[in-house]
Amino acid sequence: MLRSSGLEHCKEDFDKLLEAFGFWKLSSLVLRIYISTDIYLTARSFAGELGISDSTFTAQFGQPEDLEQHLVTIEGTAAYLYGIFEQCIRWRIEAVGDSRAGVIRNAIRFIDKNYMREDLTLNCIAHEIGLSPSYFSALFKKKTGYCFSEYLNMVRIDRSKQLLCCTSKMVYEIAYEVGFQDYRYFSQIFKKYTGKTPRQYKNTTNVV
Repeated sequence: MLRSSGLEHCKEDFDKLLEAFGFWKLSSLVLRIYISTDIYLTARSFAGELGISDSTFTAQFGQPEDLEQHLVTIEGTAAYLYGIFEQCIRWRIEAVGDSRAGVIRNAIRFIDKNYMREDLTLNCIAHEIGLSPSYFSALFKKKTGYCFSEYLNMVRIDRSKQLLCCTSKMVYEIAYEVGFQDYRYFSQIFKKYTGKTPRQYKNTTNVV
């Protein structure tokens, strides 16, 4: 449950876990300690997989030898264990968020290095970073605010502006160099992002 439960169903899933253990019938403190220790150690190991240090975990929930003080009553035991359960889910959600952000950073680095490739497509990058195209597309838009094609065009146009401004290359040469195989399409996209045709931009900014 720690790997799949969400915060919105956290309490419901936790109650199911207690039911599976027959928890509410555990009048014996010894049995509560036994089951609680098992849950505690499982949660601690899970937190470690997420990069949570033992010191962070024990600072919040104590050492195994400290458990008994939290387990005097059944209700107190349930409250203590629920605190562990909920926090582990929060840590997992945070870790997943960081992981997704890292995936998008890697995708952006890949685009920035390979924007000039004719075969640079959404499918290509999704394969490179190990995600399905549909999931990558949605995640990229969520994290950057741009769809993949918009971002790729922005990178290509930005690079073409540098070349138009600072080199003597012909416009069609620059179009090919930044990844556009159709000169007319390049001109259309360039004007969309800059308000000028490539030639107009070159004439007004060229310093060569």
